[in-house]
Amino acid sequence: MEADSDVALDILITNVVCVFRTRCHLNLRKIALEGANVIYKRDVGKVLMKLRKPRITATIWSSGKVICTGATSEEEAKFGARRLARSLQKLGFQVIFTDFKVVNVLAVCNMPFEIRLPEFTKNNRPHASYEPELHPAVCYRIKTLRATLQIFSTGSITVTGPNVKAVASAVEQIYPFVFESRK
Repeated sequence: MEADSDVALDILITNVVCVFRTRCHLNLRKIALEGANVIYKRDVGKVLMKLRKPRITATIWSSGKVICTGATSEEEAKFGARRLARSLQKLGFQVIFTDFKVVNVLAVCNMPFEIRLPEFTKNNRPHASYEPELHPAVCYRIKTLRATLQIFSTGSITVTGPNVKAVASAVEQIYPFVFESRK
């Protein structure tokens, strides 16, 4: 098995975080009283609203900014955000769905082998940092993709990036390096 041969790795997207604006002021008290599946955090000045399909949780501020978490794809995140905007419209707000943006994608990928972390860190020193007393994984940052990878000795890799494309590219870039340090 060579590092440059094509290997199919499953990248499982576990969370997509997106933001959008409603372009109107939102009365949090009204949302809390009339909305469904709502938790009002008055001390923090926000409302949490949950949707069942797609399964997302939205954090809503009175300024009209909304952050949605929990989707498993960019399409699902956009669908959930639009559905949430629609439910706010049904509560009587003049919502205009604007400035939608996917800000963070979290994914997990399992390598078909275990990894020697001290050797991997030594070979990739400027980008990789390993503090086994603090965390069991190597933190590897790819600045060009704005992606961070947590590489565990079991071969499991947790990838955080700005979008799904960056996450997939990060896994493609890291594979030859982890292959060199396999057990």
